Amino acid sequence: MRRVMLCLRVVVALSILGGTVIAAEPTARIVTLGDSITKGVRSGVKPQETFAALLQAALKEQGREVEVTNVGIGGERTDQALKRLDKIIALKPGIVTVMYGTNDSYVDIGKTESRITVDEYRDNLMQIVKRLRKAGIQPVLMTEPRWGKTAKQNGVGEHPNLRLEKYVAACREVAKKMEVPLVDHYQIWTDAETAGTTIGDWTTDQCHPNPEGHRYLNQAIVPVVLKSLPADK
Repeated sequence: MRRVMLCLRVVVALSILGGTVIAAEPTARIVTLGDSITKGVRSGVKPQETFAALLQAALKEQGREVEVTNVGIGGERTDQALKRLDKIIALKPGIVTVMYGTNDSYVDIGKTESRITVDEYRDNLMQIVKRLRKAGIQPVLMTEPRWGKTAKQNGVGEHPNLRLEKYVAACREVAKKMEVPLVDHYQIWTDAETAGTTIGDWTTDQCHPNPEGHRYLNQAIVPVVLKSLPADK
């Protein structure tokens, strides 16, 4: 009996002195939906260096106990995202960030057209937004970051940004028309390049962000997500 009482006293004392660590329950869940740029992990990029991981850490610093779940899949397009959207909705997130366009717009070797037309891309984004909202989830649209200057030409001999720009414009149109919060990574990276930054230095291969690139993505995402989170109770 004395041993039990002693144990209880130790537990109480530890609690008072802050000796026990009790994990706070997350107040909201955020899902990051996208392609390999969202997935992030690749040679030179660790899981904790992706913008999804950085987002959770940044929100925690702001006092927000939020769980961020990264569901990015390499090579994915908007039409493929639609096919698995029910699984995303089943996670019951409060917010879903949506970033597509690099794969949708790309022209493969031996082809003459983008993998998905810009009209199909626009319609797919609108469907994603509608279905998320119907489920009570706040979508946050994000444009893809631009390719570096020395990126390899696509299947028709163009710099891939020439195609991607049209899809970026479509993403902005959807965000404006449907009044969805937008994180315009493409514009931010364009402005940085105009100011003299070598965008390729933010990537592993002129396309996929390296740890520095993910930090810049996260810096742009945090303020938009904070505005979309429910107020602390």
